[in-house]
Amino acid sequence: MSIPNTPQSPAATPTCYRHPDRQTYVRCTRCQRYICPECMRSAAVGHQCVECVNEGAKSVRAPRTQFGGKLSNGTPVLTYGLIAVNVLMFVLQMTSKNLEGELTLWSPGVAIHDQYYRLVTSAFLHYGLTHLLFNMWALYVVGPPLEAWLGRLRFGVLYALSGLGGSVLVYLLSPLQSATAGASGAIFGLFGAIFVVARRLRLDVRWVAAVIVINLVFTFAGPALGTGAISWQGHVGGLVTGAAVAAAFVYAPRAHRNAIQAGVSIGALLIFAALIAFRTNQLLTSFGMA
Repeated sequence: MSIPNTPQSPAATPTCYRHPDRQTYVRCTRCQRYICPECMRSAAVGHQCVECVNEGAKSVRAPRTQFGGKLSNGTPVLTYGLIAVNVLMFVLQMTSKNLEGELTLWSPGVAIHDQYYRLVTSAFLHYGLTHLLFNMWALYVVGPPLEAWLGRLRFGVLYALSGLGGSVLVYLLSPLQSATAGASGAIFGLFGAIFVVARRLRLDVRWVAAVIVINLVFTFAGPALGTGAISWQGHVGGLVTGAAVAAAFVYAPRAHRNAIQAGVSIGALLIFAALIAFRTNQLLTSFGMA
């Protein structure tokens, strides 16, 4: 007895998994799904689908600096931005009658009137064009390498904490009748930071040490040399803060680097807050207002 041949139905034509109306014989080399030309993405071997390419992009870590910061495109955007803000504030300061008096660091204003913003805003004002030009030139010189080594976020934190550290020491130790302003606290912080970071990278730091020493000499000998009153408190406070924060950033063990860097930054803010509260209470007591 013969068995009649049963005709076989033709195999279904494969279609794109995203576009069922499009025939294709090309598979994603990663997930093996069929993909049409619109869904193809070139890969090292063959083609991949959109989902596999997107998933692979998520798993690729962004390039980092040696100390954990995101690698920038080479342009020191934050440094230039800070210079622009300082210049803009100087222009506003020159064209406004009240801006300087409202934003400089004046201790009674902070303690009595709760004008704590003065601790920050004073770092963006300057007494004269020479004061501004010196600080902005220094920022232009030391800012770009630090921004490249640390990454923008860490550089921004370093700058902010250095400026605030200078303001806090001014608030603690400056005479009550004086009003201070200038980015010098932040700049001195960058001086201290670039010394620490350069040593960590085993670079020549003699020029940095010379710059720090020369500026400290002018800081303390300035009045005798006829340069006018200089806030040594702001310079020293910024220098110490910048060096300490930079040391935490670049010497933190790699395994716990991010946690240590964040912890030190938050810890510095808490210390500053405690010192500000202490000084405020001290001043209010002396004024008979506590």
